Amino acid sequence: MALERVDKILASCTLYSRKEIKKQIQKGAVLADGSVVLSPEQKYDPLDTVFVVDGAKVQYQKQVYLMLNKPRGYVSATEDRREKTVLELVPPELRARNLFPAGRLDKDTTGFILLTDDGIFAHEILSPKHHVTKTYHLTAARTISPAEWQQMEQGMSIDGTLLLPASLSLLDETMHAYEIRICEGKYHQIKRMFSAFGNRVLTLRRVAIGGVPLDETLAEGQWRHLTAEELLKIKESE
Repeated sequence: MALERVDKILASCTLYSRKEIKKQIQKGAVLADGSVVLSPEQKYDPLDTVFVVDGAKVQYQKQVYLMLNKPRGYVSATEDRREKTVLELVPPELRARNLFPAGRLDKDTTGFILLTDDGIFAHEILSPKHHVTKTYHLTAARTISPAEWQQMEQGMSIDGTLLLPASLSLLDETMHAYEIRICEGKYHQIKRMFSAFGNRVLTLRRVAIGGVPLDETLAEGQWRHLTAEELLKIKESE
């Protein structure tokens, strides 16, 4: 792999910004293959170098997988001339790696969105045939009737399109709060499901993809790298 500046490498695979990496270098706290890095301009092969920052070994990933806690007001796109995009919530060093959202959340929907530069991985978790479950918490304008509940879990039709069965759980009857799990992501799917019954989704938050829940320590707008274990679990269906 081509040689890259050490500050760029480390900013793309840690929570440090390039400015923070430079400060760590000034402190003598960055090692490359056991030697102290003296300048942020020094270049290394990221795949063939062992880095340590402030005593912690850094694992460089050839491809990037981020868990982002999406706030309201951002669109799930790589660029948009009128709206703020989820890519604006990650540093330039990561955006430069051609990240894109693996699946979309509406502008007013919050929660777990996965950003990656791995198209094959994204296809595997998005394709309905792989049955990767996406879990959401929502509040509705009114209670779901038993008949509506049954239709959703059997697989209902919207505008002539048959949807795969969903799974529902009641979270709070007074607040009309539910958990819903689906393994496909058609356009405004959950909102359209409720709208088909004359109901309305008031709030919607994705809380898990596959076997990986949203990290609740992440405030809205914050992100972190997914672990190797999570990358395996994310393809699991419950």
